[in-house]
Amino acid sequence: MASTPKRKRAASPNVMFAVNGLTKIYHTGEVEIRALSDVAIKLYEGELAVLLGPSGSGKSTLLNILGGLDTATSGHVFFRDREITTYSDSQLTRYRRDYVGFVFQFYNLIPSLSARENVALVTEISKDPMRPEEALALVGLDHRLDHFPAQLSGGEQQRVAIARAIAKRPEVLLCDEPTGALDSKTGIRVLEALTSVNEELGTATAVITHNAAIKDIAHRVFYFGDGRVTRTETNAKRVTPDKVTW
Repeated sequence: MASTPKRKRAASPNVMFAVNGLTKIYHTGEVEIRALSDVAIKLYEGELAVLLGPSGSGKSTLLNILGGLDTATSGHVFFRDREITTYSDSQLTRYRRDYVGFVFQFYNLIPSLSARENVALVTEISKDPMRPEEALALVGLDHRLDHFPAQLSGGEQQRVAIARAIAKRPEVLLCDEPTGALDSKTGIRVLEALTSVNEELGTATAVITHNAAIKDIAHRVFYFGDGRVTRTETNAKRVTPDKVTW
């Protein structure tokens, strides 16, 4: 297998995302819903961050704005030195394609394609992709290359989705409740895949969850409530996914 270049997490890492004064307001008729209120955070190269909080606390809205899937009402988001909050729709499309990988709670695999073929959908349109076999090996599925989604467990399908997301070598991996539909044993395998990607490739990774047990695998934890970051913690000692219980 060809070796994959690694992006090491430096002792003093560079800022990947700088978020300042970020606010997002939705309107439903005359009702105003403030999903985010004046959020300010930084995410660093090579970091694994967990965004923790109840449903409706603003986690997914923030992730969608970071990933270029949604736009802000006000405030600023910088990806490295580029302000993506000023981007046009076409610029956001290129940004998502070239720099961001997404993993969601539901796997969105194409049932008629094998694991290898599902990953190849991304590699065929990427500038410098991994081979599908390489991406699947990184998440522990090199023995399931030619299996179809119906032949895979939920955890295996989620790991195929992770392989698909990382195959284009994104600089950042954004994960929205990636273990939300899984039992604890299966969820641990998915967390192992995510930490492996973070450590082996140095991919900056943000994981949304409402499961407090998962926070211990992170470098840093952001707590959300009512559209705000209520506090931030740094884990002096992280645990491996096999030590997580819920």
